[in-house]
Amino acid sequence: MSLISKLRLITVDVTGTLLAYKGQLGDYYCMAAKAAGKPCPDYQRMHEGFKLAYTEMARQHPCFGFAAKMPNIDWWRMCVKDSFVKAGYEYDEETFEKIFKRIYSSFGSSAPYSVFPDAQPFMRWLRGKGLTVGIVSNAEYRYKDVILPALGLNQGSEWDFGVFSGIVGVEKPDPSIYRIALEMAGKVAPEEALHIGDSMRKDYTPARSIGMHALLLDRFKTADAESWRKSGATVLPDLVAAQEWLSKNLKDEPVAAEQNV
Repeated sequence: MSLISKLRLITVDVTGTLLAYKGQLGDYYCMAAKAAGKPCPDYQRMHEGFKLAYTEMARQHPCFGFAAKMPNIDWWRMCVKDSFVKAGYEYDEETFEKIFKRIYSSFGSSAPYSVFPDAQPFMRWLRGKGLTVGIVSNAEYRYKDVILPALGLNQGSEWDFGVFSGIVGVEKPDPSIYRIALEMAGKVAPEEALHIGDSMRKDYTPARSIGMHALLLDRFKTADAESWRKSGATVLPDLVAAQEWLSKNLKDEPVAAEQNV
């Protein structure tokens, strides 16, 4: 019996699983600065500045400021401003606002993203088999309302529901986000659900810890993939391989105990 015949729900991660970033972060920050009449910031400094600023914002105001009821645009304004400061760039308020609005608009559109060619066919194949398809992502509301639809991944044709951290106030790797997905799918039992993602820590381990099946995608041949396999995870190159894997006759997987990875 194939695994898919035992499943009612498949949840998928977004970035690295369904879509990828186009270009570099610096491309968008450079375009925004130049449009405001300022020189292009150094790409490496900007990248490092953003990583530090984003990490701090996520720690101080997790889930894009959900608990503090912080407007999404204000969360990103603080993050982007701190990114520039940490990279060594400070602007007057009027100039920064021009730069920020362009950056915020860009990342709220389909422009910085590309959909993997196997994403839409895979999701439609699942729904055609009668499965419920859910999105589980550490992302804010614009992914649900704007970005995914603009990329041709629509609720109702490619996916049935989404659990986005900025909307529900819980983020991966907290296993609660997967419990929310099971509930939203109609109280599906964990053993009847599979999660697909690209992170051992955020996707595989928490999903398995509550009894769901899980598999990891290694689209970019990451150095960690071998250790994932050695730990017992199923690791596949893409969603074409995932479709083949789901269709094969498989033995039951043992449910992994929650582990620290």
